[in-house]
Amino acid sequence: MQRHPVLIPLSQEHQRLLFVCRYLKNDAAAYEGFPLETNAKLAYIVKVFQEVMVPHIQKEEYLFEMCTGHHPEIDQLIQELIREHQQISRMYSALAENNDMIAAMDLLARSLEEHIRKEERVLFEKIQAELPEILERIKWASA
Repeated sequence: MQRHPVLIPLSQEHQRLLFVCRYLKNDAAAYEGFPLETNAKLAYIVKVFQEVMVPHIQKEEYLFEMCTGHHPEIDQLIQELIREHQQISRMYSALAENNDMIAAMDLLARSLEEHIRKEERVLFEKIQAELPEILERIKWASA
């Protein structure tokens, strides 16, 4: 199914975040211009979380708010995704305090990747199919 125009900015941000997930995994291949040292990866994830992830989650939470209360299955999925947002945020916040930062970054990357896939493949598809009238009412500040 083709993405509804209001979901395209979120999907584009998901693509950037999926790259971050690949880069943070402990079995990551070298990407040109992206050092594999742990401290460099930590600095990169901090930058991405501040510049991309925080505003992205705010947009998603607005989407969730707009879509809640119209379809029980979507409501349940939104609650799961909100809990995952909280879990991912806690994992991110605990990175610097973790004794095994490599394993912690890997876990964060895998959790975030799974979360993004659920939003793209399940939530967005259901919202487009079941709540197109809600999507039509959403206007992003940058749009």
